Amino acid sequence: MHIPENYLSPSTCAVLDIAMVPIWAAAVKKVRETVPREKMPLIGIAAAFCFLSMMFNIPLPGGTTGHAVCGTLIAILFGPWSACLAVSIALIIQAVFFGDGGILAIGANCFNMAFVLPMVGYAIYKAISSRVEGRKGELIGAGVGSYIGLNAAALLAAVEFGIQPMLFTDASGAALYCPYPLSVSIPAMMLGHLTVAGLAEVGFTVGILAFLRATVPSFGIETTGQTGGAAPAIGLVAALIAACPLGLLATGDAWGEWGLEDLAQMVGYEPAGLATGWEWSAFMPDYTVGALPEWVGYIVSAIIGVALLVVIFRLAANAMKPTVSFD
Repeated sequence: MHIPENYLSPSTCAVLDIAMVPIWAAAVKKVRETVPREKMPLIGIAAAFCFLSMMFNIPLPGGTTGHAVCGTLIAILFGPWSACLAVSIALIIQAVFFGDGGILAIGANCFNMAFVLPMVGYAIYKAISSRVEGRKGELIGAGVGSYIGLNAAALLAAVEFGIQPMLFTDASGAALYCPYPLSVSIPAMMLGHLTVAGLAEVGFTVGILAFLRATVPSFGIETTGQTGGAAPAIGLVAALIAACPLGLLATGDAWGEWGLEDLAQMVGYEPAGLATGWEWSAFMPDYTVGALPEWVGYIVSAIIGVALLVVIFRLAANAMKPTVSFD
């Protein structure tokens, strides 16, 4: 679901980049108002669940791959605006450091996965959990919300891909960017996400949420208690880091994330805008580290990504004003 560089036109990217600016501003304002300073570092751990879940590639129907996002999970724990920031930062780290998703397409990827996904997922979660009491209602709401939220994001990505050949062609009528129209992009994207990827999102979301509720009851904005006992959550992050090379077992590319040569073989030509567009040289492309074995590079990349997220949210906590008590 990570839209790569040059699959969307610069104007499409610009519209979505601009659209995200007020959303990010609103998210920062809302998080400052609603998240206590002592809870901010925990959002970094929650963001790590998002980052790591996206490294577990799973095979989808049609020979492509997909992944979970865990945006609804963060929204349940810390609110949808916190999820917006957490997933956005995870996506930006992936794009800048690992080349996973385009730099120009950051606005599009964040709009889909960091804004629409957690907002839709959280709204459905609240609607269900408010009607079904107890832990059962929470977990059912989390499962249904995460499933629909992920598929809402996938549908938007499919539309963004599919409108490109309608709007941007050369003199001969050949597509300049993504060459597949809506009649292809929507069924292709939704088949995998309505089936396997959606179930993976449910599994990650419900599984991690149930684990945290059982082991770290204070892990979340709506819970009280000390925040220092996050060892089980940190242990789960470490376990996911160790297991993330399993994501390498899924062969093939995600739909819409092919290299130029592979795309040219599929459609019979190289879309000009995609062939001549701007490229970012990621520091560790495709989660590799020099000549190290691929699985080692994957683990090192996971450690770096998680460390960056934890540091960023720790710095954000340090920048917030301490809560003043008059007791």
